[in-house]
Amino acid sequence: MSASVVELTLTQQDNYRIRLDFGDDVPALIGDEPPPLGQSVGPAPQQLLLAAVSNCLVDSLQFALSKYHQNASPLRGEARATIDRNEHGRLRVQSIEATLRLGQPADSIEHLDRILDGFEDYCTVSQSVAKGIPTTVRVLDNDGRVLK
Repeated sequence: MSASVVELTLTQQDNYRIRLDFGDDVPALIGDEPPPLGQSVGPAPQQLLLAAVSNCLVDSLQFALSKYHQNASPLRGEARATIDRNEHGRLRVQSIEATLRLGQPADSIEHLDRILDGFEDYCTVSQSVAKGIPTTVRVLDNDGRVLK
């Protein structure tokens, strides 16, 4: 398999407000810092990082479910990033926690153990980010039972 390239064009609109253009057929986003730097017109970079990690995890879980012809829709999730100062006093994302929720009871999904054991390996973003930021993933069924 050959490497692919993802491109993005960034254009400053005002102070910390940045237009993020992803190219053909993908709507642009506006990113912005919260006050006092920006005006929260769009998500901040750390929110975009959290969104990328958690979105990729949900997509990877869906992909793994589909490989086994299983339906756990609607998948949902919550994610949180802990941001704190490093040893030099600079703000850094210290950890990411994602909780994914199946839309079906665990008992109704065949091969769930195999699916849960391998789905994270498909996530390009979380597997890349986890090399530098500790990332924890939990999976719950629609009744809130912890599966992973």
